[in-house]
Amino acid sequence: MNTPAAAVEGLLRELAPQALGVLVRRRGGSFDACEDAVQDALLAAAVQWPADGLPANPLAWLVTVAGRRLVDQVRSEAARRRREEAIALATPRSALLAPAADAADPAADDSLALLFLCCHPALSVPSRIALTLRAVGGLSTAQIAAAFLVPEATMGQRISRAKQTLKATGGGLTLPADGNGAERLREVRHVLYLIFNEGYTAGGGEELTAPRLAAEAIRLTRLLLRLTPGDAETAGLLALMLLTDARRGARTGPYGELVPLEEQDRGRWDGELIAEGLELLASTLTRGAAGPYQVQAAIAAVHSEAATARDTDWPQVLALYDLLLRFDANPVVALNRAVAVAMVHGPAAGLALLDDLATDKRLARHHRLLATRAHLLARLGTDPAAAAHTYRLAASRTTSAPERRYLTARARHLLADS
Repeated sequence: MNTPAAAVEGLLRELAPQALGVLVRRRGGSFDACEDAVQDALLAAAVQWPADGLPANPLAWLVTVAGRRLVDQVRSEAARRRREEAIALATPRSALLAPAADAADPAADDSLALLFLCCHPALSVPSRIALTLRAVGGLSTAQIAAAFLVPEATMGQRISRAKQTLKATGGGLTLPADGNGAERLREVRHVLYLIFNEGYTAGGGEELTAPRLAAEAIRLTRLLLRLTPGDAETAGLLALMLLTDARRGARTGPYGELVPLEEQDRGRWDGELIAEGLELLASTLTRGAAGPYQVQAAIAAVHSEAATARDTDWPQVLALYDLLLRFDANPVVALNRAVAVAMVHGPAAGLALLDDLATDKRLARHHRLLATRAHLLARLGTDPAAAAHTYRLAASRTTSAPERRYLTARARHLLADS
């Protein structure tokens, strides 16, 4: 029986980290070779399963094929004959080729350990993102490169360097046992958050969003929550993603143009995602002390619960940003808070805060600071020419084509109306 390609793709992305976990455990921590072998197995499955139907035990099939690829890799490299002998002594070849006994055992799911490994402190943040998407997400190098608008060769080198770094550090498939588990979990959440943000608002290119990345971030965060069900911040992160992604359909117009939050048709927001996000957030906030992702989710919830932009409870939003700054005093949070201040106390109050933020080197030349200043100048209404000039300056600094077109259009409309 034929199996739809889309169904196969979804299943492979779910099984990819489990197959890699089984193979790394059997191999004793050789992540780079195991990951290459699993990628080969995923490619073979993507070709065979839609035509031939699913095997009786898909995970065991992947482990078996990846094990064969692993043996082939070792045998094809004369310089690694000693390693082949070590593998042969440590693990009978029949065990590599036979369906894995532990492959169908949920208790053998090493996905959490694999997430920790891909987010190893020795790796740079871009390398953590790339390795997580490839090893845990099951995305190919070409797919990751396309999502981040870089050449496939560049992304391949990044992933290769990441795997070599892991090899040099001796990082294995084990959960932190030295008291660093909470910190490592925080790093995993941060990587997933960054993946989602890149998917929700692409850093460059012709498209405003990269839906595949956002969807993958949500899927991996669901996985992380399943593996750490008592972690309120992971639940808060998932709620934040769901409530934010619910607006995706309304963020662009019929020609792909950017539509800001206050102008969006809220009837196009995804009600099911909003309901799930609100329910998750409500259950999370009862577990004790809130964290930054829970607070961000609460801000998203305030927007989601407002029937129109005018109905938004901006004093509550401002209070939540005040709380968020206690957790995360970064300039982006401060910039968003300035908008909330402007909505509560008037644009002049918000502009005064932007003057202070302009001295922060992390934000001084960022297009979002300029775009916010232009927006508040336009709301103030005293100098349309200055607002238009600031919009054009912001447009010149963004690498996103939809954002550039929107900012340029805002400048043009201001000049036309003045």
